[in-house]
Amino acid sequence: MMPGALPLWRLVALIGITLTCFAGNSVLCRLALKQTALDAASFTSLRVLSGALMLCLLAAYRHKGTDDASRPKRGSVPTWFGGNWFSAAALFVYAATLSFAYIDIATGAGALLLFGAVQATMIVAGWWAGERLSVRQWTGFVLALAGMVALLLPGLTAPPLESALLMLVSGAAWGVYSLRGRFGGDPVQASAGNFGRAALLALALSGLAWSGQRWDGMGAFYALLSGAVTSGLGYAIWYTVLPSLTVTRAATLQLSVPVLASVAGLVFVQEAITLRLVLTSMAVLGGIAMVVLGRQLRRDHG
Repeated sequence: MMPGALPLWRLVALIGITLTCFAGNSVLCRLALKQTALDAASFTSLRVLSGALMLCLLAAYRHKGTDDASRPKRGSVPTWFGGNWFSAAALFVYAATLSFAYIDIATGAGALLLFGAVQATMIVAGWWAGERLSVRQWTGFVLALAGMVALLLPGLTAPPLESALLMLVSGAAWGVYSLRGRFGGDPVQASAGNFGRAALLALALSGLAWSGQRWDGMGAFYALLSGAVTSGLGYAIWYTVLPSLTVTRAATLQLSVPVLASVAGLVFVQEAITLRLVLTSMAVLGGIAMVVLGRQLRRDHG
């Protein structure tokens, strides 16, 4: 067990909760935008606002036990409110494009494109920073890209191209946000600040889209649940789990998210799991696994 690691039973339980939360974001967004009248801009604003409130409460609770000397003076920005505008902008782009993409794209296909774009962005960033890929890793990367292209090829089961492109942008934005989060200090504090700033951008989007605003109580509930629970609490739990995992294990575990989202889409949104989705998922997730595991092998033999 790694230093500071959690007991095994607790670690397994928290990992299961976290991965369910990650998949739940896709399901809740799709439920709100397919089965209720809520518009995408309002969903984005409610999700980011509720996520900001939850993370601020968590950060404030953690800060509560600090000594008086370290607490901020009246009128100053709380020390537990971190982050920056660049990361907040990436977070906003991720949340907004995800919402608009899920108007027309199925849960499983959307999650696969989102996750594939996240991992592709992080792999390319690592290569750009000087990390060299082996032949096996390049093969996996090309296989993953081929799987995403195959999913987008014209056909009866192909997702709408505009929605698919929005989902790829969403994944790239989340990849950028994740990369910047590695150097953002305390993750809960940084997330609280970034969500707070992104909420202002989301409200501005709602203002611009005011003429197309449609309110729905159940849709608002899905948005609040997505923000406060599957985003806010989900991220907080994930950051609790990460110190007990290697980078490779953390990345490998996330391979299950599109699969969980597809199954949840079948159960809760009554969406079919097509042969195309199964085959492209095998290509994308298998290819990413080759890159991630290949990185670990190089370290072990390096």
